[in-house]
Amino acid sequence: MAEQPVSVEITSDDKLWSLLGYIFSPLIPLIMLLMEEKKKRPFIKFHAVQALVLGVIQVILYIVLGWLIIGFCLGLLVFAYMIYVGIKAYQGEYTTVPVVTDFIKKQGWV
Repeated sequence: MAEQPVSVEITSDDKLWSLLGYIFSPLIPLIMLLMEEKKKRPFIKFHAVQALVLGVIQVILYIVLGWLIIGFCLGLLVFAYMIYVGIKAYQGEYTTVPVVTDFIKKQGWV
């Protein structure tokens, strides 16, 4: 007998943790993935991994290109996009980030 996918309701706690993960990335997503009860929630895990990858991209932009004004501006643009995606997550949506979402799905992280 085939197993039915578990339909897990998205709680307000899930939405809040997802929003905080984007705003305070990469620290909060790491904490979320280390907490057993949080990483078992599909909504939180999806957004935690996505926020972690975006946070790492942002840090790399700051470090590698930070000495140029363009690097600082790109880092700020990534942060602004992370706030936008965080707001969408707070509304209960699974947001697709063009390259990042495909990457984390191909890696089997979500």
